[in-house]
Amino acid sequence: MNFFKLIELHTFLLICEILILIVVIRMVAEKQKPTSMMAWLLAIILIPYVAVPCYFIFGIRKHRRKRHKHVFNLRKIDHVDASHPHTIRTILINQDIPAPTSNNHFELYLDGIDAYEALIKHIHKAQHSIYISTYVFQNDHVTLRLLAALTEKAKQGVTVKLLIDSLGSYRVYFNQRTFRHLRRAGGKVCFFMPIIQMPFRNYINFRNHRKIYLFDNHSLLTGGMNLGDEYLGPTHCNKRWDDILFKIEGHAVCHFHNIFASDWEYSAKEHIPNMTEVSMKKYYGQNLLQVAPSGPDIPNDALYESLIAGIYAAQTRIWIVTPYFVPSDSLLEALQIAYYRGLDVKLITPKVSNHLIADLARSNYMRQLAKTGIEIALFDKKMIHAKAVLFDDTAVMLGSVNLDNRSLFLNYEVVTYAYEKAIIIQVENWMSEFLKDADKQLPSLNRARKLGENMVKLLAPLL
Repeated sequence: MNFFKLIELHTFLLICEILILIVVIRMVAEKQKPTSMMAWLLAIILIPYVAVPCYFIFGIRKHRRKRHKHVFNLRKIDHVDASHPHTIRTILINQDIPAPTSNNHFELYLDGIDAYEALIKHIHKAQHSIYISTYVFQNDHVTLRLLAALTEKAKQGVTVKLLIDSLGSYRVYFNQRTFRHLRRAGGKVCFFMPIIQMPFRNYINFRNHRKIYLFDNHSLLTGGMNLGDEYLGPTHCNKRWDDILFKIEGHAVCHFHNIFASDWEYSAKEHIPNMTEVSMKKYYGQNLLQVAPSGPDIPNDALYESLIAGIYAAQTRIWIVTPYFVPSDSLLEALQIAYYRGLDVKLITPKVSNHLIADLARSNYMRQLAKTGIEIALFDKKMIHAKAVLFDDTAVMLGSVNLDNRSLFLNYEVVTYAYEKAIIIQVENWMSEFLKDADKQLPSLNRARKLGENMVKLLAPLL
């Protein structure tokens, strides 16, 4: 009996060693960042029986999924228009991200009431289709109003498709009675990568963090706002977060439509035909916009690399607004070098966010930036959930991506680069309001906090 137990033990240990070897080989083959590899190796050394299975659930960055070909109208472009030779634009185009389109109308909403009114107005005006993709769908008075409006449109024959991330909206995922009236009216509700369905096909670590609100394939609302009272609503709310939503009409809408179509086809197994700019012949405006998706299904890290390139190419300033700041070594170094080059580098972030671990993880990085001389502005009046990066007076990045490893390397995200002066000035004025009331003093570093920050920093690449 003891002999068989010994055989079982040796077999178990052998399997564990093989799995550890597979993990290491896979990390090398995927060319993961050294910091990420070191964090996983440390976890494997300390808690191997927990870390190894966790790697296969949380550690894989890229995967292939069945999707409609050419979903983003990706094409290789070997030349760059000399009239707009921005580095960010060039980086994206050379990695097969579509070039900017200039026939666009753009409106920025910086208030939750204005954003809600724009959203409900577009729902009421829709005549043919409403496509919505969100990470968080709360079950509150705001979403009940939105669902009532969507249900009414579905009864009128409007095609309504609602795509919700199952983990980000786990409460309504496990209690889907919220959507029963919409479904009875003919609307379709689908959850992205269901948590408990088909576990071997779904990757719990890959979440759809995109916000796409598309109406009649003509008008689009997008940005950082999810659906719930924390983000937007018909009346004032003291607990509402500071966030951004913006409207686009024009050729850039095609790219958002095709992104949604890809995500919907993957989740609902229902094909939506792609759109092309040729189908939109109307004149909308002259805002130059470039849509950049990122995620596990995108071959390269074009969005991340465009961000890094934009920082290195900047000549006067880099202003950042982000709720969470857990940067890669390359991003941290780029910001420090920008400061040493004489640029005005500012990081605007909430003094206390809604995630304690994220706050602990960011502190060490912020102290490094502050030690360099970079201005850290901690806003304590509200939670900031907006995401924006200003590059000089030539470009601004707006969208769903946070400056942390999860958003930059794991989640399905989408941002819009705007290259118009008027948009940049509007975002600059909005950022300046945060700077007026921000606290520049980082939390005091006592022994307990220092220990907590250092421990969390070791695992920061895994967050």
